[in-house]
Amino acid sequence: MKAPSLQAFIETAITDSFAIDQLENTTFNTAVPAYLKYNRIFFVETGAGSITIDDNKFNVAGQELFLLAKGQVYLFEKSTVVNGFVLCFGDCFWEKAPASASNCKAVLFNNASANQRLPLSEPEMLQLHYLFTALLEEYQRPQYTNQIDALAAYLKIIMIKIANVRTTAERSLDTQDYLMYRKFMELLSVNYKTHHEVRDYAKMLAITPRRLSDLCKRCTDQSTKAIIKGHLLAEAKRSLQFSSSPVKEIAYSLSFCTPEQFSQFFKKNTNFSPADYRSRFVNIGT
Repeated sequence: MKAPSLQAFIETAITDSFAIDQLENTTFNTAVPAYLKYNRIFFVETGAGSITIDDNKFNVAGQELFLLAKGQVYLFEKSTVVNGFVLCFGDCFWEKAPASASNCKAVLFNNASANQRLPLSEPEMLQLHYLFTALLEEYQRPQYTNQIDALAAYLKIIMIKIANVRTTAERSLDTQDYLMYRKFMELLSVNYKTHHEVRDYAKMLAITPRRLSDLCKRCTDQSTKAIIKGHLLAEAKRSLQFSSSPVKEIAYSLSFCTPEQFSQFFKKNTNFSPADYRSRFVNIGT
């Protein structure tokens, strides 16, 4: 008997892997979860409702940013209303931004769960409104030579400003310590499927596991182990929700020795077996 298909909206390709739109009393009536192929920034100036991102629910009230990384899943509560902007960009578009801004993307999106919602001060709101408005106007101009470069430059500035919002609470950290933490996040984004232990990343960074754990705790209030586990769980959930791969294949793709070991890990951290978790997303919205 053929298993029922998993229902979800998987966003279609965006021209040049970049798009921006203004939200004016926009009402979201999301029927099913949306699976992202692009990184996404919701700049919420005012709003009411809620958004669920990878099983984590956030109230939408305004004066805030929501950062969603490629591969995450989100769902707006019915009739959520937002005023502000939504900006989408792919990795290939980000590569057009000057290399000097690369760390900003790593800080914000390599550990998206730690940056999912960023509250904004009034001065930050005003500055970002100006930048998003300027970017939207540039995006809506008739096409011209080097327009993509101009859009990428605006995106670079916005990402730098958002990264500054993220690091405001971390300015007391030693600069070298914070750079080490950022390097860890870059390594994790590439290696989390194959390297699950704190000592693996400590070795790559040439520091002790204890020092790495101290850095992560100071920067995110999370342990290194919790950050690694979060990446694994998010990938496991996405695979169970939006692929038809057997649990066994998912387990091996995440470098678990056996399907049983994967199932124990998953159930310990979600209270669901992989099969039960997958069944929750069968025929969602029907």
